[in-house]
Amino acid sequence: MTDHLDPHVFVLFGATGDLAERKLFPGLYRLAAAGRLPDDYAIIGSGRHSPGSDEEFRESIRTSLTDSGPDVDDGVLRHLLQRLSFQVSDADDGADLAQAVRTARGALGENSRTLVYLSVPPQAMLPMIGMLGREGIVDDARIVVEKPFGTDLESSRDLDSALKDVVDEDRVYRIDHFLGKEAVQNILALRFANGLLEPAWHRDHLSSVQIDVPEELTIEGRGGFYESTGCFRDMISTHLCQVLGFVAMEPPTDLDETSLRDAKAKVFEAMRPLDPARVVFGQYEGYRDEDGVDDDSAVETFVALEAYVDTERWRGVPFLLRTGKAMAETRRTVTLTFRTPALETFGEQPPNRLVLELTDTPAVTLDLLTKKPGPSLTLAPRAVEFDSSADDSDGLEAYERLLLDVLRGDQTLFTRADEVDRLWQVCQPVLDDPPQPQPYPKGSWGPAEATELAGPDGWRLGDG
Repeated sequence: MTDHLDPHVFVLFGATGDLAERKLFPGLYRLAAAGRLPDDYAIIGSGRHSPGSDEEFRESIRTSLTDSGPDVDDGVLRHLLQRLSFQVSDADDGADLAQAVRTARGALGENSRTLVYLSVPPQAMLPMIGMLGREGIVDDARIVVEKPFGTDLESSRDLDSALKDVVDEDRVYRIDHFLGKEAVQNILALRFANGLLEPAWHRDHLSSVQIDVPEELTIEGRGGFYESTGCFRDMISTHLCQVLGFVAMEPPTDLDETSLRDAKAKVFEAMRPLDPARVVFGQYEGYRDEDGVDDDSAVETFVALEAYVDTERWRGVPFLLRTGKAMAETRRTVTLTFRTPALETFGEQPPNRLVLELTDTPAVTLDLLTKKPGPSLTLAPRAVEFDSSADDSDGLEAYERLLLDVLRGDQTLFTRADEVDRLWQVCQPVLDDPPQPQPYPKGSWGPAEATELAGPDGWRLGDG
């Protein structure tokens, strides 16, 4: 159970879309099942096209949720669906939606609040924000904005300006679901709570950091989105750089939203603008045959790059970022590679590595070298593994955690405007001079050119 929350009207733009089906409605259901939603609430889905009557909309959500798993409680689901309706709106006409929100808030009482969730394509974001302001829907609302936050530096600044025309920064929640993962937050606990690791988290001891997010899935029917966005905008300027911020930050003075985001912003400020010569783009074979993709598309579905953070702690240490579609495995992995001992008593050996698996259940592996059993003093690699699978009874899926934080008014795990602006500054050189995507087979680790970025130690994952 959670602390008392005011009655809320949830306004979900993109309510018939993929994200709503896979994450938002399942997240709301699980919060309801755990007793973490307000006692009183209403959910108004919205979009340009009607899914039919309210009852037909509810039935489609019922089917989606019941198909997603065997453990759906009929009573909880019925209670959730009773509060669900749909109202057509678009950037030119939101009057009926505004009236529906006013009616719902009136029914919930004077303490009610509005939470607006914008899950719309980047090109639709600006006009939708303008409509929300004109109709007064966000006058006292909290507004959640899905990434990407713009498509380059100029458009991100236009988006930020539009948001600040209608709502204050302290009511804007730029959502990056990677930050809601238990495993990403565990990076802070692992590092700052353990005296064994904190001193070693330094260029004197580390030769590289790898942040690796390969996916086996193809674009899966999202051709239109990928053609307008691409892998670099979709993953690098958001998810992977945010993880980098957690890994590289200096100890925050506190764990509150101001201190933590200040520490992360300082990392981004110290990042060098990316060098296009140290960036590899790839496109999986068969991408151009996907629905919604141009026959001669040059959009990248894979990115590998080298980044640097010019602080005293990290100067000279490469951060190697890699992500892509249709790859050999689906992983969420951070690898810290330690420098080899100066005295090579045992000759050349593989380096020690601390590996953080950013799965729903955080896992940590330490790659060490120990004596191999037998009469001679020879070495063998050993992996010491830790996981928290026995401690996840209260764990929250990323979207559940972040939705709950919005209800509570906690911005700690959301991206601030200055972070977004600086990351686009870091990424802009690649947008201005993008490398030509190299083809790679489905089920591989990407183009061969990406191998060179990792240097002599290589990528820990795969044969890349």
